[in-house]
Amino acid sequence: MSALDRVMERMRPGRRFVGDAQPPAPGPPPRGDALGPSQLRERRNRLAEELAERHWDLGGLAYEMAIRDHFRLDVIVRAAAGVQEVDAELSEVERLLRLEEAAAAGTCPNCGALHSSGAVYCWQCGEGLMEVRQPSAIAPDGG
Repeated sequence: MSALDRVMERMRPGRRFVGDAQPPAPGPPPRGDALGPSQLRERRNRLAEELAERHWDLGGLAYEMAIRDHFRLDVIVRAAAGVQEVDAELSEVERLLRLEEAAAAGTCPNCGALHSSGAVYCWQCGEGLMEVRQPSAIAPDGG
């Protein structure tokens, strides 16, 4: 079995993790289940390792195709899509860790700056953070 065949086997559709040495990283937690900081750090480390492995495999795949002078764009695109998927998940976990470490309540919907709980306006762009509601009129009780 050639190196190209081994890489393509590891990239078959439906397979979450490219590397053979480590188990697949578990999917995102169900809504309502918050991960603690230590679990987020562990997830970030696993995702960083998986991202490095996928980068390595993508480079090896391109090299193997180049030395054979036979490129299969569909295989390269599928491998690159896997890299992007893991990279996006890693970015989200890192964003959650930054929020946790900064003890922030959230981010500004306009510029993405962190804000504390109870903040009315964004410190960076001035965007309103609180939902504005008009007071409802109470009908007078006619007695």
